[in-house]
Amino acid sequence: MTESTRSSLPGLYILTMVTMVGYGAIFSLLAVIRDDFGLTSAGVGFIGASAFASGFVAQLLLSRYADLGYGGLMLRVGVVICIGSSIWMIFADSLWAWMASRGILGFGAAITRPSIRRLVVVSDPLNAGRGLGILSAYEMTGFLIGPVLGAVLNMTFGLSSTFIVLSILFALCTPFTFNVEIPAAKNLPDKYVMLELLKRPAMQSCIAMGIAFWITVGVFEAIWAIFLSDLGASQLFIGLSMTVFGIPVIFIAPRAGAMAQQKGPLNIAIFSIGVAIACMISYGMIDSIWVICIPLVIHSIADAYTMPATQMAVALASGEDAIATGQGLFGATSMIVGAVTAGIGGIVYQETGASGLWFISGIAMIFLMLFAWFRGNDLKQPEELIEIK
Repeated sequence: MTESTRSSLPGLYILTMVTMVGYGAIFSLLAVIRDDFGLTSAGVGFIGASAFASGFVAQLLLSRYADLGYGGLMLRVGVVICIGSSIWMIFADSLWAWMASRGILGFGAAITRPSIRRLVVVSDPLNAGRGLGILSAYEMTGFLIGPVLGAVLNMTFGLSSTFIVLSILFALCTPFTFNVEIPAAKNLPDKYVMLELLKRPAMQSCIAMGIAFWITVGVFEAIWAIFLSDLGASQLFIGLSMTVFGIPVIFIAPRAGAMAQQKGPLNIAIFSIGVAIACMISYGMIDSIWVICIPLVIHSIADAYTMPATQMAVALASGEDAIATGQGLFGATSMIVGAVTAGIGGIVYQETGASGLWFISGIAMIFLMLFAWFRGNDLKQPEELIEIK
């Protein structure tokens, strides 16, 4: 690996952050989009689902090309797609336009994600956990900035201003991808590598963890802004609630990633996702927007451990020759879960209310984590002791 490629990581961290700025801004503005364009809660859920669905397709079909040596090209194409989709959102004025533009943004972001994760792992394998934790911290920083930025721009200049700024941010990130070439695997994976990965008990455990985690993400994407709005929260409070959620992740994730590599990623994830489940169920029992911030902060701390732990688990289950493919499989599964959850989240919220939606989600996560624990014996040991077949 060339020094210039290794030194490109900080710029790619920033690109990752900007991608999540877009996710966070749109996330916090869903209630505004619903009201301004006369959409239903179910329609808003479909907007979120479109991003997850397109991300699923991109990661499932294209991630292995990063292992084949095309990671740099994937980064450059992904950024261009993100710019185009952000520009479209400036002019979107109907449900289909929001679904299409949001879906294209999800596709562009999904092209870049496996490539960046492969580069993080292969650039410093002995500290891969910490590197993935740093990446998670940048992701959450972007998701933290996005809601506040979106709320402030919307209140000051109107809805379209958020997407003008987002287009500019993506354009400023394009130079970070110019000279990046991500090393190919020593033993190039064939086109059936995902099926081979799925046969491994360790990868099955990873997939179960990913589904559990992304149930939370999908539900949040679909109804969090609407949920708080219905409790009487202002648009600014909704944005600030996600700031509260994001701050612990920034400081904890790098250390959490290193801990996952040292102590076994499944040991960390089983506890952190368990805490998240308790928080999820509690949201449906609280009707105060101020009290709900307490489990929200605890949930954030738990996710700071979950995010790098699950990514580290996937890297170990995949092996060096299929790092990006494994991350793509994990991401694709997560995206389809997010799409389904976001798509039905608004409907379930309308029919059962907050308590029903949060409780159903929490119970599903419990069963998934039990499966992950029993299938993930190889992921319970420190990294250096693992030899996955």
